[in-house]
Amino acid sequence: MTSRTAQMRAALPPALAEPLDAWVEHLDSGRDLSPHTVRAYTGDVVSLLDHLVRRGGARITDLDLAALRSWLALGRTRGDGRSTTARRAASARSFTAHLRRTGLTGEDIGLRLASPRAHRTLPDVLTADQARAVAETPRPVAEDAGPEAGALALRDALVVDLLYATGIRVGELVGLDVDDVDHGRRLLRVLGKGRKERSVPYGVPAEQALRRWLDAGRPVLSRSGSGPALLLGVRGGRIDPREVRRVVHAATAAVPGAPELGPHGLRHSAATHVLEGGADLRSVQELLGHASLATTQIYTHVTVERLRAVHATAHPRA
Repeated sequence: MTSRTAQMRAALPPALAEPLDAWVEHLDSGRDLSPHTVRAYTGDVVSLLDHLVRRGGARITDLDLAALRSWLALGRTRGDGRSTTARRAASARSFTAHLRRTGLTGEDIGLRLASPRAHRTLPDVLTADQARAVAETPRPVAEDAGPEAGALALRDALVVDLLYATGIRVGELVGLDVDDVDHGRRLLRVLGKGRKERSVPYGVPAEQALRRWLDAGRPVLSRSGSGPALLLGVRGGRIDPREVRRVVHAATAAVPGAPELGPHGLRHSAATHVLEGGADLRSVQELLGHASLATTQIYTHVTVERLRAVHATAHPRA
């Protein structure tokens, strides 16, 4: 939470702060949302209630459709894009639905709140050759570096290999434990969104990277408090998602001509390459852990756009 959001939250009257606190507790404990999502939703609704106070509202029953609409409109005048406005509307609807469920309001006014659909842009992806280069480019280690530097290089190589080999999310990667790896069948047991468990296959190069890390990397970084975490940080704790993002950005930036991507870019690339290799959409849905097939269908647009680009350059009558 930003300092400004914290200040606005602290300034709310008790009649607004108490329903907000109850809703945030519900998000934390009852919906299996990521901490990032909870922070974003909380910031949105703090902003909404601050706006309500500025309009003269002091009780939760003062929150009406006009207040919701004027709040979203104010955000648009301040530069909110369609995706931000859509998220803020979703935050507000979650809050008003909770108010209705808990009996604090007589109706769910958020049901009548319209919001723009976020534009679905095609994600940047690596080509298959670029992905191979990103995975196979050695992580530099100085000659005079100690054993920890070598261990981190093995870990970083594994991070990239596993993300591209499996298409799992960064949060799923960070949450892996040592016993989540089935080496014999080359499967990862992954805990995805909504605490749904799935098995994800990986290939021989990722298995080799896993063996190198477990044999020569993890023992160097492991400490008494490391627990079962598969991937460790420099101090021996479970690796932080920010460190994973740094590793992936550095790995993709090191390959000439490749777009500089984060972990989600490797997930996009993996899904696109699996589809281009002939996998059906439902198999890719299962691989990625998407609840809806509609979410997976964006990757068909990626492959179609690539096909059109190839046709335009290669067909004599394009």
